[in-house]
This record gives sequence, C-alpha cells and structure tokens, in this order.
Amino acid sequence: MAGELEERFRTAARDGLGAGMGGFGSWLRSPFVRSVILPVLAVVLGLKLLTPLCFTYVGPNQYGIKVVQIPITSHRGVHEEVYGTGYHFVLRPFGVERMYLFPRDVQVLDLTGTREEAAEEARVTKAAHIQTSDGFFVDVDVSILYRITDPYKVFTSLGAGRLFETNGIVPKAEPVLKQTLGELTTEEFYVSPKRHAKAEAAQELLNKDLQSRGIEVQQVLVRYFRYTEEIQRNIEEKKLKDQLVFKNQAEGRAATEGALLKKMTQEGQASFDVKLQEGRAYVTRKEAERDLYVRTKRAEADLLIRLAEAKKTQLRNDALQGAGSDRMVGLKLAEVYKGVQLLVLPSDGPGGVNPLDLDRTMLMIEGKK
Repeated sequence: MAGELEERFRTAARDGLGAGMGGFGSWLRSPFVRSVILPVLAVVLGLKLLTPLCFTYVGPNQYGIKVVQIPITSHRGVHEEVYGTGYHFVLRPFGVERMYLFPRDVQVLDLTGTREEAAEEARVTKAAHIQTSDGFFVDVDVSILYRITDPYKVFTSLGAGRLFETNGIVPKAEPVLKQTLGELTTEEFYVSPKRHAKAEAAQELLNKDLQSRGIEVQQVLVRYFRYTEEIQRNIEEKKLKDQLVFKNQAEGRAATEGALLKKMTQEGQASFDVKLQEGRAYVTRKEAERDLYVRTKRAEADLLIRLAEAKKTQLRNDALQGAGSDRMVGLKLAEVYKGVQLLVLPSDGPGGVNPLDLDRTMLMIEGKK
C-alpha cells in the first residue's frame, strides 16, 4: 500500500514539472520577451560583471592613487593625481591598472605594553624603553596621532598599503622619543611642563623627517611611564623627604611672613594712633582758638556796650546839669510827690522842710550843690 502511494506521488510531481517547464519555454519564445526583456537583462548582467572589473570605489575617508602597468588608456607608471570619494574607471583585468587606497582620517600609533591599553584601530608596538639622563631606564606609553597629507609621496617613498606604518612612522618613533625624552632626569618625568615640552620636541623632529614623505604628525601624547619597583620606591621615598623639606621651608616662610605681617600691623596701628592724637590735638587747639576768639570778641563787644552806656549816662548827666535842669528836677520831683497822699515833714528847726523852698529841697536831696 505504501509503495503504491509513493509511486503515485512521484508520477504527479514529474507531470507537474514538465507542465511548468513547458510554460516557461513558451514564455521565452514570445516576441516581447525576445526583443525587450532579454536584451535588458543581458545589459544589466554585463554591467554587473564589468563594474568590479573596470571601476574601483574610493571611500569617504580614503585617497586613491592609480598605477598603470600596461599603457592602454593612459601613460604607464604611478599617476600623481589623487582620487577622491566615488567610482573611478580602472582597468583591473590582467593587471592593466590598479587603484591603491590610503586612509584620509587620523591614524594612531600606540607604543604600549598590551593591546588592551591601546586604541581599537591603532597600530600597536612595544612601549618605548628610554634611558634617562641620570642613567635609569623607564618604559613610556606614547600615542602618536598622524595623518597622510600627500598619498603620492607616501606611495612613491614608502610603498603601498600599510607600508607607511611599517616603513615610515614605526621605525622613527622610538629613536626620536629616546632622543627627546632621554634628556629628562628620573624626577623630571614627573614634571608635566617639562615632559610636555619634550613631547612637542619629538613631534617637531618626526615632522621634520616625515613631512617630506607625505605624513604629518599632529600630536605626541605621553600617557604613562613605568620604572622598576625598586626605582619607583626610591623615587617615592625621596619625594616624601623632599615634600617634608618643602613643608618645613614653607612653614618657616609662613612664620617669617606672619612676623612681618604682625610688625607691619603694629607699625600701622602706631601710626594710626599718632595720627589720631595729632587730629585730636588739632581739634583741641582749634576749639581753644575758637573759644579765645569768641571770648575776645564778646569782651570787646561788652566793653563797647559799657562804654556806650557810660557815655550815655555822662551825656544824660551833662544834659541834666545844663540850663533848665533845675526845672526839670522840679518836674521830676513833682512826679515823685504825685503819688504821695500824705507826707508829714517837720517844718521848723534845722531839718525843717519847706516845700516851697526849692533851693533847700534840692540841697537836701543833693540834686544841686
């Protein structure tokens, strides 16, 4: 039973495949397919096959340098023209022409001990082993940032591909670092300004040698440096002693400056007190002068008033002693008597008063001698 079913399925599949192939064959034999669709497919397939053979794509961060081996479309040799981003005609079959690509963006060379400490796409070599000016050795991790400025010079002087690393930057990096950083002493490696100045000197020396080959070094970064444990321990102990000496010197200078500040403060306070006393004395002197002036002017005014009053009295007395003064005295005496209702006076004897005897009355009151 099972064998019979299997045979039926095979027969049905074979009949269906034959019918499908017959339909596809009839479609291919149609005039429209033969005159339009098949030529278009042939052209597309031809372009698809010829494009990788006759065109080369230069990426956004790349330069292209064309080399002609067989002069068919252009002269033989390395072309000075630098090709930018896009598709460019290159006859690649049989090695007629070839496009060599170089990076346009910044490249990194890391001189470090391990790959984990380097940048992801950097060229990694061993750390720079440098002897300091005082005879010790130090391993320095350095990152060199550079870029290709003239790919034609790079190709003709250093070679194609990544040979600009192998023949260009890598052989020059460590000798230049030994020349510049080796001028530092063991302790000067810890002084950032001096270490930075030597890194800049290394950058200048690298550019002096590599710019003629189309490479420009943009930065030399000293990231880390390591001494042996014994040297590191000696340096740390010496640093601690130096810091203690610096601390004592700083405290001594602080005490000296504090004493100087105290002395200056005291001198300033004394000068202030002297000036304050001088000001107070000046105020007292001016107040005394003011009081003397006021008293003097007031005494002079009082004298003038008294003299005027005396002069007035004198003039009045003189006026009373002139002609008609006896009558004036009588009138005044009458005014005195005017308010008296009763006056009892002796009328006889030596002390008798005769109101009608004016001469005797005046003599009695000493109005007239």
